[in-house]
Amino acid sequence: MSEKIKKIQVKDIENFKGHPFSVELDADMQKLIDSIKDNGLLTPVLVRPNKDGGYEMIAGHRRKFALENLGITEVDAIVREMDDDTATILMVDTNIQREHIKPTERGYAYKMRLDAMKHQGKKVDDYTQDVGIEYKKATSGQVGPKSWSISQLAEQVNDSERQIKRFIRLTFLIKPIQEMVDHVSETNLTMAFNPAVELSYLSEEHQQILFDLMVTDEVTPSLAQCQELKRKSKAGELDSDFIFDIIKAEKPNQRERISIDTKQINKYFPKNYTQKQKTDLIVKLLRDWHQKEKAKNVQTR
Repeated sequence: MSEKIKKIQVKDIENFKGHPFSVELDADMQKLIDSIKDNGLLTPVLVRPNKDGGYEMIAGHRRKFALENLGITEVDAIVREMDDDTATILMVDTNIQREHIKPTERGYAYKMRLDAMKHQGKKVDDYTQDVGIEYKKATSGQVGPKSWSISQLAEQVNDSERQIKRFIRLTFLIKPIQEMVDHVSETNLTMAFNPAVELSYLSEEHQQILFDLMVTDEVTPSLAQCQELKRKSKAGELDSDFIFDIIKAEKPNQRERISIDTKQINKYFPKNYTQKQKTDLIVKLLRDWHQKEKAKNVQTR
């Protein structure tokens, strides 16, 4: 493995392709910027040379961001030749122990690392199968053959093999729901880890329908409801009407709401109407009715 340390231009370093970890100007980044400003960069970054010139960052994305913020144009770098899979594993390993990592970032990182290990010919257990809820006590349903690669990763990150697979399930969510899990959604809606894992088994189409209804009603389904959505989906019985009924169902600690059996009103809508279109029309008709009632009251005074 050829390796050398040299000064290179920061602008010549590209971020690692598919780098799953966010690099942003938060409180931790500001501390790093202040440290580099006061003491300089104490640890070289790790890069590999690109075939077409320049370099690709392996370890040091946050340091690169800080240097750019300070206007520093050169950096000490360890330049190491390595193949794609080795680079991916090293990139993940040097970032995964960071204190603040979003749940979906962790999921993508685990997936990238295990895929790279697969390419290297190492045995990796299937992480796309149903892993369900992880409980405190082991049960017979949770015991299965160990995968050496996932077992190694579990020891390294101090997590269970099952939990690693559950983090990877988050990568099967559509982006708007991932943002809810990471608490960065523009809708201000959030979703806990366990319900999100259950929803990852829904098709993208059903996830999108669910997300639209969550935004409209400003509510998220409970864990039990997510498990029911997953059960229906795996049985091939899930449709937009059931998703609509789940969202409209009253939950503990929620404001009072009116539930309407969709079978009673579906006959009044065109067959191609989505649940959101039906809801929007009902709200519009009620708004129009309310305006007319207000006008009547004004006239009778």
